[in-house]
Amino acid sequence: MSALGTIVGVDVGGTFTDLFYFDEESRAFRTAKVPSNRGDEAAGFLAGLTAFGAVSKLDSIVHGTTVGTNALLERKGAKVGLITTEGFRDVLEMRRRDRRQTWGLTGDFVPVVERDFRVEVAERTLSDGTVLTPVDPGEVQRVAKALLDAGAQAIAIVFVNAYANSANEDAALAAAREVWPNDYIGCSSAILPEIREFERTSTAALNAYLQPVVGSYLAKLEAALASESFDGRFHIVQSNGGVMSTETARKLPARTALSGPAAGVIAAAAIAEAAGFPDVITGDLGGTSFDASLIVGGKTALAAQTTIDFGLVIRNPMIEIVTIGAGGGSIAHVDAGGLLQVGPESAGSRPGPVCYGAGNDRPTLTDANVVLGRINADKPIGGQLDRLDVEAAKAAIAKHVGDPLGIDAMAAAEAIVRVANSKMAGALRLMSIERGHDPTRFAAVPFGGGGALHAGALIKDVGLKAALVPRYPGVTSALGCVIADIRHDQVQTLNLPLTGIDAAALDARMVEEAVKAKAVVENAHLAVERIDIVFELDMHYVGQTHTLAVPLPVTVENGTTGIDEAIIAKAFETAYQASFSRLLSGVPMRIVNLRTAAIGVRPSFDLAALAPSAEGTIADAQMGTRSVWFDGAYHDTVIYDRLALPVEAVVEGPAILEQADATTVVDPDLKARIDRFGNLIVERKS
Repeated sequence: MSALGTIVGVDVGGTFTDLFYFDEESRAFRTAKVPSNRGDEAAGFLAGLTAFGAVSKLDSIVHGTTVGTNALLERKGAKVGLITTEGFRDVLEMRRRDRRQTWGLTGDFVPVVERDFRVEVAERTLSDGTVLTPVDPGEVQRVAKALLDAGAQAIAIVFVNAYANSANEDAALAAAREVWPNDYIGCSSAILPEIREFERTSTAALNAYLQPVVGSYLAKLEAALASESFDGRFHIVQSNGGVMSTETARKLPARTALSGPAAGVIAAAAIAEAAGFPDVITGDLGGTSFDASLIVGGKTALAAQTTIDFGLVIRNPMIEIVTIGAGGGSIAHVDAGGLLQVGPESAGSRPGPVCYGAGNDRPTLTDANVVLGRINADKPIGGQLDRLDVEAAKAAIAKHVGDPLGIDAMAAAEAIVRVANSKMAGALRLMSIERGHDPTRFAAVPFGGGGALHAGALIKDVGLKAALVPRYPGVTSALGCVIADIRHDQVQTLNLPLTGIDAAALDARMVEEAVKAKAVVENAHLAVERIDIVFELDMHYVGQTHTLAVPLPVTVENGTTGIDEAIIAKAFETAYQASFSRLLSGVPMRIVNLRTAAIGVRPSFDLAALAPSAEGTIADAQMGTRSVWFDGAYHDTVIYDRLALPVEAVVEGPAILEQADATTVVDPDLKARIDRFGNLIVERKS
């Protein structure tokens, strides 16, 4: 356990770096938003931190990063060598017999490890853990040297059935370390000791692919912090919504693949539940992408594995997030077929939208919002520009979109926004309607620098009951970094029939796993109120190939879990009934994997601290009016200082609510009210 102190959450996005400062003792907070410095993120990182004073006086920094995500999507990871069992060189290539184009023969796939860098050695472990052929350390060293000479920067060792017995992998790893010049080396049994060869191989290979990228990135940040005499704790948000140490992040960078988006979902879930909206769909609109996630009953949805891009599978618990290329910097263009497209190419922070005046001449979604009058050109967010160039944005829209489509610049700008809205609505439908949920039960939680600009469109296009815009939408992900619990997940394949199970042996295994997971959380040295241990089994009926996640209603008390066959059977039937509305009477059950999570519950963050002052009136918050384009015409629109609006204030659309980190648009047919936490609830007028 650690004493209370000052903590800063830092979310580095493609365009802006968002920061949330919180003093855990006094409960005081501050926010900041600065441009991201692509290529030298450490500079933008420090620029944001210094906005709160001396960096050396901070106790903890928690960082949500997209470095791993971008490296995977852009294929800019390290040159990786793979050492595997004879006959299994092409597991990464064969995958699960899937195709990029399901119904066609087009499209190709190149694994992150080239075939020349996938080498085999003689060894074999059987599925029951028996070592049939011991590995030869000398052979491992020879192939490791050959991979190094060929230019490999990192190495992954993956042997068949290593989940059942890691002896051969451990021996190979020890031998390879003697000749390998850096720490970018690992084996599958230490990363994912779980059955299924492709998923284990893919996760281990992608982990190696990211190690040099994430490792060098963290080294730069730590060097920059050291230059400011920072001697506090520096942590990273994981894809599962928890927090881990930078030491763990270096060893397991695959767990950072959705780090940045996950932090925002954690904050959105906390904000929505406190506001009385347990069922929401989050939408994080940044400079380069739009990330959507589903929250039901106040709980985020965790997926056992995630496909970052075709063929790039990481099997680790991750918050379920759908990402599309429709951000504020997404470039609008008319394709060869005469259709308007927005994204996925982005202008990023450099050069940025046309209105930034930094050299880009192709229009973006931000340019369209500026031309329509929805973004105040005289008050750019981020504080680094004096004014946005409306005329340059308008000219670019007319040239690249209006002229090809035969419409004027205003109609073209509105068309850009509508196409982007349609793409975002599609992502929300995927998370709700296509999963059997009624959207009228859900509210949208738009955040990020641009999410609140499109709140009304999401309500109407998807059929949601409302939109809940957080008090500080532009720094919601940074807030998520501050309030996220510390979490460590681990898995172990058991592969046992339930009938006649040795409950004592299973209990001992569970206690052992809990001790290991708890130690990782304790080593993070962040203040926590308690550490919860959560167990889950992957199970199925005999004869089935798919598994079902089965939460177990037990924890460790006095050195035991009290687990037995009856408890497991009842938990499985409860989970199976909930998922499939029936049971298979008389069919035996089987346990595949044991999953253990240690969750260090952070001190609760009182969201009431964000609420506006009791003083103030709606009239005091009004800053005048301006003409804003809605539905083909200009509307005289009242402009408000959002943070000056008092609790229970009601704002009728059309209205624009401005603040330093974001802008919220209330359409003419909508209204908005301020709740007791300072959130903005946007609803239909009727």
